[in-house]
Amino acid sequence: MSIEVLNEADPTVFNALIEGVRQHLHEQMGTETTQPLTLVARDRDGNLIGGVSGRTIYRNFLIEVAWVAKEQRNTGLGRKLMARAEAEARNRGCLVAQVDTLSVQAPGFYQKLGFATVGTVPGFEGSPARHFLLKQYL
Repeated sequence: MSIEVLNEADPTVFNALIEGVRQHLHEQMGTETTQPLTLVARDRDGNLIGGVSGRTIYRNFLIEVAWVAKEQRNTGLGRKLMARAEAEARNRGCLVAQVDTLSVQAPGFYQKLGFATVGTVPGFEGSPARHFLLKQYL
């Protein structure tokens, strides 16, 4: 056996790791396919000004990234994107949405949308706190 340190992203290795996790999940919970879920907003010129991207699996909406361009913040665009993404997730049968965010990012934004903090990794010098949030659709 050998253990290597890879200092560059290797998609082949990453995909093999994901497939190993997926196989284990299928053995424990049955097969289910992850479905990507992405919504984007563009300005009149077609420039990306915001979006939400994640995936749905096992009745969960896993939000991986949400972003709104600086010029579009505080206009309601983020709320609109999230509402549309959550509606699509519920249409797919999701019962919860999950997201994590740093204290310097948007925990308050998600809390205003009904997400509750379910865990926090405290910040330390050089690293902000990380908040894990959950919204139940039950």
